[in-house]
Amino acid sequence: MSDESTICIGAIAGAFGVHGEVRLKSFAATPEDIAAYGPLTTEDGSRSFTVTLTGQASNGFTARLSGVATKEEADALRGLRLYAERARLPTLPDDEFYHADLVGLAVFDTGGRPLGTVRAVLNHGASDLLEIETPGAAETALLPFTRAAVPTVDLRAGRIVADPPEGVFPEDDTR
Repeated sequence: MSDESTICIGAIAGAFGVHGEVRLKSFAATPEDIAAYGPLTTEDGSRSFTVTLTGQASNGFTARLSGVATKEEADALRGLRLYAERARLPTLPDDEFYHADLVGLAVFDTGGRPLGTVRAVLNHGASDLLEIETPGAAETALLPFTRAAVPTVDLRAGRIVADPPEGVFPEDDTR
């Protein structure tokens, strides 16, 4: 079970070749650094892997994981998320955050009214979006994670102050 001492740093996309290599997606700011944060563990901590990058693949790398020697073993790891100890990761500048630190934060508008809770941080290419779970709403809201829409992130207080663009929270457009 992942906790605050670990951060999801990558995922296995499947086997590569027939000798136990995997296709590896890196979520690190500098993607090739994923191999330097090891050993990487599974979410529940039951398995640990030393990662050796062996090449480039589309949307990631090819890699060898310690203890994985066959294509079948590599295939069995498809979809597995890999975690690094937070202490091994670089300290971020004041205006950057690990996604894991944002999930679960309460979101308030600039008048102090609660808007919901961050359920996930999504990125579909252009920029990050905060998926906000709003009480009583059937669907989540997607808030652009920009300085204009999210002027304040206070990790210590466990809250975000948002100035959402019109239409992000449709039920509140009558303000």
